[in-house]
Amino acid sequence: MSQLERPGETGMNYLKSFLPWIAFAVVATQFDWRWSGLTGLVISAALLVLARREGRQNDALIIEWSALAFFALLTATAFAFPASPLKTYTGALTDAWLALTAWGSLAIGKPFTLGIARTMTPPELWGNPVFKRVNVVITLVWAASFTVTGLAGIALLNFAPHATAALITLKVLGFAVPVAFTIRYPRIVRARAEKAA
Repeated sequence: MSQLERPGETGMNYLKSFLPWIAFAVVATQFDWRWSGLTGLVISAALLVLARREGRQNDALIIEWSALAFFALLTATAFAFPASPLKTYTGALTDAWLALTAWGSLAIGKPFTLGIARTMTPPELWGNPVFKRVNVVITLVWAASFTVTGLAGIALLNFAPHATAALITLKVLGFAVPVAFTIRYPRIVRARAEKAA
């Protein structure tokens, strides 16, 4: 099964993939959206260069490529139109973009977690239908989390735009819940399989 032997590595691999998004969220609370977008762009480009040097395949870099595209668009928009009304919604837009990325990867039959899981799992398990099913479920949880976080973020920004603590809590939960699920769910599936055997 995926990520069962090394749960600490699982969490770190996902956090590394989402580092540009996390850095953007942190910088956005302190600085103008131009600089937070540029921070996300630089970090996503650096992560992609490092990952490709390490030999990671594109199927394990879906979130990184998505980050590069998003932050390139955001940075270009922010510098071209610094007073754009989009500025208010950048936090929610990141979640919406990630939701589209996750749902899109499911729609084309390549859940974004599958490539990451393959970097931590022996190749002989890759063809196992349970391995793919586990990653479909994990990607569904990430997609649902991003969708809920994005919609809740838009609502908060509309009705309580200065509720910074609530927005930060929402962001943290939007990552913490799927990370915890990603670590625990494969263990549960494996335990069930061992019990049934």
